[in-house]
Amino acid sequence: MGSQMVADVFFVAFRIPNFFRRLFGEGAFSAAFVPVFSEMEINHTPDEARRFLALVTGRLMLILLGVTIVGVVFAPALVSVIAPGFKDQPDAFNLAVDVTRIMFPYLFFISLVALSAGIMNTRGRFAIPAFTPVILNLCLIFGAWFFASRYAHATYALAFSVIAAGFLQLLFQLPFLYKEQALPRPRLTAGADDAAAEAGAKRVYQLILPALFGVSVAQINLLINTLLASFLVTGSISWLYYSDRLMEFPVGVFGIALATAILPKLSKDHASKSGAGFSLTLDWACRWVMLIAVPAMLALIILGEPIVTSIYHYGKFTDADVSSVYHSLVAFSFGLVPIILVKVLAPGFYAQKNTKTPVRIGMVAMGVNILFSLILFKPMAHVGLALSTSIAALVNAGALFYMLRKDKTFLLQAGWLRFIFQVVLASAAMVACLLWLNPELKFWLDAPVMTRFWRLLVLVISGGVCYGSVLFITGLRPKQLLLKG
Repeated sequence: MGSQMVADVFFVAFRIPNFFRRLFGEGAFSAAFVPVFSEMEINHTPDEARRFLALVTGRLMLILLGVTIVGVVFAPALVSVIAPGFKDQPDAFNLAVDVTRIMFPYLFFISLVALSAGIMNTRGRFAIPAFTPVILNLCLIFGAWFFASRYAHATYALAFSVIAAGFLQLLFQLPFLYKEQALPRPRLTAGADDAAAEAGAKRVYQLILPALFGVSVAQINLLINTLLASFLVTGSISWLYYSDRLMEFPVGVFGIALATAILPKLSKDHASKSGAGFSLTLDWACRWVMLIAVPAMLALIILGEPIVTSIYHYGKFTDADVSSVYHSLVAFSFGLVPIILVKVLAPGFYAQKNTKTPVRIGMVAMGVNILFSLILFKPMAHVGLALSTSIAALVNAGALFYMLRKDKTFLLQAGWLRFIFQVVLASAAMVACLLWLNPELKFWLDAPVMTRFWRLLVLVISGGVCYGSVLFITGLRPKQLLLKG
């Protein structure tokens, strides 16, 4: 699709159900559900925990059904809010409304998938929830490969692929929930013997309200960027989306995985009143963020053009698109470390059932994003919007860290200065290696597909070996990175 109108339309339409997925799915719902479910598992009987799951599931399904119906009916209003610039482009607006209506029911399925993932993660079963998103990617590839040419616009094929993926992802979870004896039997009302289950379910939905905003600050910021980008030249929304996907790769592969793993641990530490274990878990997670996110940020900046060219520069994706995506990728990359830190630090509040503090901090961060977006999007176009997201993430992460330290729930362990020195020295060596080995942009634009990927693979492996070798030489050992306690 390149950066043409149909690409902008698909990315706007796809962002709408994804935004609500973050609200009702793995974002706010998981932040509220996992701590309460962990407490139910520890302090109540298995039968009470099952009744709790039944009530939570039944009420979630009812809410999702209502939101889905409203979303389908009022799709024109949603598109008008998310991309008001489309109002001057009737073809783009009408296509966006159609595609939004097709994809919106994805919210229903994927939010139930997030519920099942929360159950599995609380039980320490991480593999199945981690694999499940692959189904979406496979469905999108299948739809684009076999059905895109059968429609007037490829967006229709991709939209139907998204719906199919949501249904298949939910279906995939059911056997594993059954094996865990945690397959919910949805109920809306509690019985006479369900006092503990009713109290737990009410607690989840009380926590969800502030968490809806707290965990979705990054998504709201992206929506604001989409709104403003709809007033820029055609392609701006697509350039932001393509670069955001590359920046989100380390966030999704590493940041969300780390946050998913520590939330059940933090919740259990808090439920069992293990303050030392709670602080140690956060410290361990922050060290991993610095160890992975710092070199990832630098690599995205240095290898941005080779990565963009190797992955996107085909078909309708032009040389100018490469440049536009790369510049917004650099701006997004500056926010990679704080974005992942937010993923790690926010669970420190959610595990304590404190969703209000991240909300207050998130409101400040959103205000910062709006301010800088309005200041930068005219002189810097889409790059300014990406940079505003990074600035807002820095404010968000800094405030979360400050509040955890202020409350003394997070105490830094010994050895941080030495650790930072090791990471900085290893990163500098990796940067020097990549700058030395990376050829000019013309090579990447002209090279055949396989040549690009082989050369990029050599660069990635060389940079990784250089980074790991300097860490080892300076005394960092794998056993130091294991979570103790």
